[in-house]
This record gives sequence, C-alpha cells and structure tokens, in this order.
Amino acid sequence: MKKSLKNITDRLDFWSLHPVAVTGVSGTRVLLGFVGLMYYVSQYRERDYLFGPDGVLPHEEFKAHLTGFSLYALSASPWYFQLVYHLGIAAALAVMLGVGGRPGLALHWTLLWSVYQRQPGLLDGGDNLAYVVIPFLLLTRCYDRFSLPTGLASRLTRRVPGHLRAMSVPFHNLGVLMVAAQICLVYVVSGLYKVMGEEWQDGTALFYIMRVAEFELPGWSHLVYENDVLVVLGTYGTVAFLVYFPMGVLVPALRPWAATASICFHLSIAFFMGLTGFALTMIACDLVFLSCALDRAVLWARGRLAGSLKSQADAASADPSKAERPGGEHGSRKSAPKAELV
Repeated sequence: MKKSLKNITDRLDFWSLHPVAVTGVSGTRVLLGFVGLMYYVSQYRERDYLFGPDGVLPHEEFKAHLTGFSLYALSASPWYFQLVYHLGIAAALAVMLGVGGRPGLALHWTLLWSVYQRQPGLLDGGDNLAYVVIPFLLLTRCYDRFSLPTGLASRLTRRVPGHLRAMSVPFHNLGVLMVAAQICLVYVVSGLYKVMGEEWQDGTALFYIMRVAEFELPGWSHLVYENDVLVVLGTYGTVAFLVYFPMGVLVPALRPWAATASICFHLSIAFFMGLTGFALTMIACDLVFLSCALDRAVLWARGRLAGSLKSQADAASADPSKAERPGGEHGSRKSAPKAELV
C-alpha cells in the first residue's frame, strides 16, 4: 500500500515539475497556424465575393443568420472588412512563426472563428476541432519550440513572480492532456457513429463515399472503389482504427505507431477527398503523441547540420590556398591602382 501511494506521489511530482510533449504541442501550434494561413491565402483573390459585405452573403443577411459572434458583423464598411481579413492573415502567420505568444494565439483564434462564421459553406470539419484545441494550447508552452526568438517573452517571464512561473508546468501538462483527450474523443465518437451505419456494417461505405462528386479525385478514386478488396478492407479498417485508436495511444510502445497510422490515414483523406484543412488539423493534434520522435528528429537534424559545418571548416583549414594571407605568398601588401580605388 505504501509503495502504491509512493508511486502515485512520484507521478504527481513529475507531473507538476516536468513539462511533457513540449515539442509536440509546438508542432501543433505551427501546423494550426499554417492551416489558418492556408485558408486565408487560398480565398484571397475571391475574398470580396466570399466574405465581403457586398458579396455572395450580404452583410445584413449574414447578421440575421449569425448565431454566435463574428468581428465581421460589427461593420458593413469595405475598409473594415479588408482590415480584419488582413489582420487575420498576419495573426495566422505570426502563430505559425512563433511570434506574439499567447496573446497572438488568442487573437488568431478570435479572427479564425470570425472568418469561419462569415462563410460556413466553405468549412470542411477541421474548423470544429480548431475551435476547441486552440484554447487548450493557451495553457501550454507551445512557443518553447519552433519559434522566432524575439527576447520579449523572456523579459516578460522574468518579471513574473516565481510561484506563478511554477504553475506554468501543471497548466501546460493539463493543456496537453486536454488536447490528447479531445482527439481521442473525436476518433471514438466518429468510429461509433460509423458502426451504426448500414454501409459501414456491410463493408461498402468507402464505395459510396469515393463516388460523391465533391470528394472524388478524377483519375484516382476509381482505382479504389472499383476494387472490392480495397473497399472492404478500407471500410472495416477505418472503423477499427477509429474505435481502437485511444487504446493504442495509452500504450507507450504503441503510441508512435498509432499516431503515425493516423497521420497516414488523414494524408489519404487529403489526397483522395480534398479535405486538406480537416486532414492537417487532425495531423496537428496527432503531433502531441509524437513529441519524443520530433525531439529525436530535431536532435538528428542539428547533429547533421553541426557535422556539415564542421566538415566545411576542416576543409577550409586544410586548403592552403584559403590559408594564404591577403598580401600574397610572402605577405607583402601591394598598393591598388587608382582606378580601383575610385
């Protein structure tokens, strides 16, 4: 009994003192910022028609159907629309590059929510997960990795009292746990809903999905839905993967494999069905389970870069032509012609 209590106490101490999955949530922040930036840029040329006050959904009609909040509902001025839209681009870019910290991330969430509400017909499902996950990231230290150093964050951190800084670790771990729980909940609920569908039960769902005009990839989709074996394996494999994914991430040895399988699964969705934003949002959350692998990848890349720089330095020092002094072989300095000095 005492040994069990000691193990629990040790786990709580570790949870309170050691931040987990810092690299993973930093990668999540980068990829979610990229998804937001991709959304803004992909619609940039048609922004006036899609989101503008005089576009396909006029401002007054948009306000009448709006159920939540949106910054685009505050004014029907074209200048105001352009300001908010371009501010959204800047905020998404700042989140991707790691500039602005938590205030910048909160601003990005507000602007992203606003533009999603402005034109719901363009959404592909990834927006629902982004709504939930980005506030969780506000609890984490997701700016500790893959961020441009500005020095402002470190100066502000030094002004915070020590006991408040110590609270950042348990809050960070809580945020990581909430992201992991949310992605597992998405998988389980999606899998259980599929189990109740008749097409998923008889193994033909993939055939019907890949023949929908909006999700069909010309020249490729028919290679899947015309093959009975691929259709059956893909249908049942999808349900089994979604339902049992949480069990895979609970086992440390299986966690990277489950996350890698999830990434491959969503890459196939992005390729065959064109749901790029949804797929990248899901992959961003999967990075939480691959934090150790990302750490090893970063260390390997740094080692290769350091080795490459060292080899270049050794080659330069071993080259006698580069070791020569500027004045020539005997070190004598020649005066330059007047024409060269002008």
